[in-house]
Formats: sequence, C-alpha cells, structure tokens
Amino acid sequence: MENQTLDLDVLIVEGLKVTPQSSVPAFILLLLIYIFIMVSNIGLVVLISTECSLQQPMYLLFCNMSINDVFGASTIIPRILSDVFIPMSQRFMSYNECVIQAFCAHFHAGIAHAVLIIMAVDRYMAICKPLHYAAIMTHRMVLGLSVWAWSISFLLVGILIGLSVRLVILNPFCDNASLFKLSCENILINHIYGLGITVVILGSSLCSVMLTYLSIAMVCLRSKNKALNSKVLQTCATHLAAYAILLFSGCIIIILHRFPHLSDHGKLASILLHVVPPAMNAIIYGLQIKAVREKIIIIFKRVTPGKVKVTNCDSQK
Repeated sequence: MENQTLDLDVLIVEGLKVTPQSSVPAFILLLLIYIFIMVSNIGLVVLISTECSLQQPMYLLFCNMSINDVFGASTIIPRILSDVFIPMSQRFMSYNECVIQAFCAHFHAGIAHAVLIIMAVDRYMAICKPLHYAAIMTHRMVLGLSVWAWSISFLLVGILIGLSVRLVILNPFCDNASLFKLSCENILINHIYGLGITVVILGSSLCSVMLTYLSIAMVCLRSKNKALNSKVLQTCATHLAAYAILLFSGCIIIILHRFPHLSDHGKLASILLHVVPPAMNAIIYGLQIKAVREKIIIIFKRVTPGKVKVTNCDSQK
C-alpha cells in the first residue's frame, strides 16, 4: 500500500462501500431516492402553504417534518453520491467540513424527535381536549413550539459536537461517535454527555408518545362514535408509523456503534436513517391522511394546460 502524506486537518471518509461494478446502480438508486425525497417533501410544504383548508396546526407541523427531512437528506446524500465513483482511499474531507456535517446529521435527528413530541401533544389536545383545542393550539402556539423544537435541538447538539471538536472516519459520513473516536484524549465526558442526551431525547419522546396515545386510546374506548374512532385511528396511525420508523432507525445505529465487528451493518443503518424516514414521511403524511390526499387529487384534476386556479386564503376567512 502506497504511503500518503496528508494535512492534519484532512480526513478520509469511507463513504458508501460499493464495488466498481455496483457503483453505477447504487448511484442511480440513491439519486432517485434523493430526488423523490426533495420533490415529495417540498411539494407537501407548498401544498400546505397554499391551500387554506390545510393551514391547521397538525398540517403546519407536517411542514416542520418535511423541511427537516429535506435538510437531513441534503446533509448526507449529495456527499455520498459525489464519492461513489471515487476510490475509498481518496475520499478526503476537511475536519471543519466533517464537524459541520456531524452537527447537521445530529441536528436533523434531534428536530425529528422534538417535532414528533409536539405532534403527539397536538393529537392529544385535539382528541382528549377538543373544546380547548382551538384556543390553545393557535398558529402562534404552533410557531412558538416549532421555534422551541429547533432551538433546543440546536443547543443540545451544539454542545454535543462542541465536546468532540477538541478531538480516518470509518463511517459513510461524519457523526459525533466518529469524531470522538479520533481522539487520543480522555473522552469520558463525551460518553457521559452523549449517553445523557440520547436518554433525554429518546426517553422524552418515547414517554410523551406513549402517555399521549394511551390517553387517546382510553378516550376511544369510552367513545361509542365509530366514525370518530376511525378518523382518530387513521390520523394517529400515521404519526405512530413515522415515529416507529425514526425510533427503530436511530436505535439500530446507537446499538451497532458499540459493536466494531458489525461496522458494515452500522454504516448501512446510518445511511438508512437519513434516507428511509424522509422518504416514508412524505408517503405517510401525503397519501394516508385523507385531507391531504383529497387536496392532491383535486389539484391534479383542476390544473389544466394554461390554466391554474389560485386561491386567496384571505378571501375565505
């Protein structure tokens, strides 16, 4: 193996581990998935922003998820695509770029959990406290909660990455665990804070989702309205499906990072975290929720060549 002399601020990031024969199919598949993530999520945001009937708290929270999914996918996938045809020994990245990518990757995961917590509370208020829902879950409240979700995630992840920057990435992209593995220093504080923030984020999201949906289940069991229960089941099932996908993807990465002999499985799982949830969320929210699905069908029916109907929300108030 030929020796290489590199700048100390330059790292080798393994990227997507594929053979030369499979590099083209892998590139095309990942590119198509990325295009689908961008088009579907941006389309969902545009639809909710322009359709007055969809400008409700639940759908505005969907916008948060879609924007975050676009952000998360764009953080990871373009870099992996650009490295597919480059030999693994030549996939260089500056240390500063690696730190930024690690921050964005964890920021994306933190926001996803925070927004899902808010969505669980929103469903709880809508179903268990319907008389107070409109007064509490206003547009201003949704905006405030959204700012809170992004700000808290920014702060927690900023501290997490900040502890690691004082420290060859064997991962498809940079993350916190890969950064502190570079260090020759004592990384006890990194392990303690990393474990602590993981417990706080996963624990708070898991507990909030379980408590809210247990309360919702109790309300449904006491209710005799089958139509209402069916609607509740549909809206809640979509949220639970999105949460289950995110939780499973995140837990797999956390577990596999602790087993070096399963590093190849961990690399695949780390990519899937930034590919599967963003792709599935758009399908889950865009097609499974009746109100959104109906609006998509109406738009396709009413848009004809040379004629697009524009609705003014103010005129409907």
